[in-house]
Amino acid sequence: MNNKIHNMVLISLITAVSCVFAPMSLPVGPVPISLATLIFYFSIYILGAKRAFISCGIYIIIGLCGLPVLSGFSGGIAKLAGPTGGYIIGYLFMIAIAGIIIDNFSHSKVICFWGMMLGTAALYFVGTIWFIYIMDVSVKVALIQCVVLFIPGDIIKMALAVTVAPMICSRLKIAAKKNSRS
Repeated sequence: MNNKIHNMVLISLITAVSCVFAPMSLPVGPVPISLATLIFYFSIYILGAKRAFISCGIYIIIGLCGLPVLSGFSGGIAKLAGPTGGYIIGYLFMIAIAGIIIDNFSHSKVICFWGMMLGTAALYFVGTIWFIYIMDVSVKVALIQCVVLFIPGDIIKMALAVTVAPMICSRLKIAAKKNSRS
């Protein structure tokens, strides 16, 4: 399989995985806990920053077109205009920041973990600013409802990604080599 087709297949596959698993969420308040961040952390390793960004962008467009792939199996432009819209856009910032670091320092789990933390901080920042604007709440209220509650789970997701994603990548490389010889 040539490289362009291989890339398109991987991007499509990760986008499909995002559409299936990212909507699964726990409604703990105005911002639900979802699997989206975990999927996107993995996508950075598997696809690299640029292709993960493209995959996430496609996922967002699919959701904005109305298909129920966003948190809580929802979709549509109203989701972007609502209190969680900033987090949807924030995924792109998270992937860009974490992806650049992971692409350049994939040999160091510690640096990759810090890259994911920086990317997640950008996600929190963009999402929380939007939440404050839409919901007309104080910074303190927004931080409690939109950040503090999510930190432990996101740290677990990052640790899982740093540990498991490199193993998946090595398996994919082995499979790609076997297929290229066939």
